[in-house]
Amino acid sequence: MAKPAVVVVGADKGGVGKTTVSRTLLDYFSANNVPTRAFDTESPRGTLKRFHPEITEIVDMMTTADQMKIFDTLNAASPSVTVIDVRAGLLSPALASLRDIGFLDAAKAGQITFAVFHILGPSIASLDEIAETAGFMTGAKYFLVKNFINDTQFFQWDQSTYNSYFHRIKDATELTIPKLNEMAYEQVEVSSVPFLKFVANKGMNDEAANYSFVLRGYVRHWLANVWSEFDRIRLTDIVGSKPAARSSEK
Repeated sequence: MAKPAVVVVGADKGGVGKTTVSRTLLDYFSANNVPTRAFDTESPRGTLKRFHPEITEIVDMMTTADQMKIFDTLNAASPSVTVIDVRAGLLSPALASLRDIGFLDAAKAGQITFAVFHILGPSIASLDEIAETAGFMTGAKYFLVKNFINDTQFFQWDQSTYNSYFHRIKDATELTIPKLNEMAYEQVEVSSVPFLKFVANKGMNDEAANYSFVLRGYVRHWLANVWSEFDRIRLTDIVGSKPAARSSEK
């Protein structure tokens, strides 16, 4: 049985586009034929589940019962990858709970593959988030994600200050999510479908749709750039999936 992989996407600040990143990850794994399930911790109303309802369950990650739903089933579940979209403001508390249940020790011992996509905000407070999160990253793959989806301007301060925080974390990797055309992003939101289905001009149940050719082109180009970042960090290798022919990329 393949070693289970858990990918946590979160931030200690809201409005940084973490669910957008989770959606690109689910599309990426789907296109690369990696069996995936997802948990949306924006309980009781989930955003991720709206776009990926068939593989997403809404949970409250801070309750013991829902923690059991996620982690007691890691070896029993057929999907090899579990993506957890952590509600805004709960990244550090969620990581602390993973420490308390022994998950971080299991990851450190190599029993579980663990990756964290930390979506950074533009303010210097994000550097404090990095410092706080770093204490939980032993045994994890740690990715610092600059998400430009909201036309954010990052780190407008002394670069040496940023570096002093960044270099505290061994093997941390930076990722950049480029900005998507605003009208295209809004149209995907209104359509309530994954980015991949929007590009393919399909509805949620694969029925034919009538999305704008131009807006589909913007999303296709943007998604290819996002996936090139995931390819650069060899994400499929990290989660233990053998490379496969990618489907429906363009």
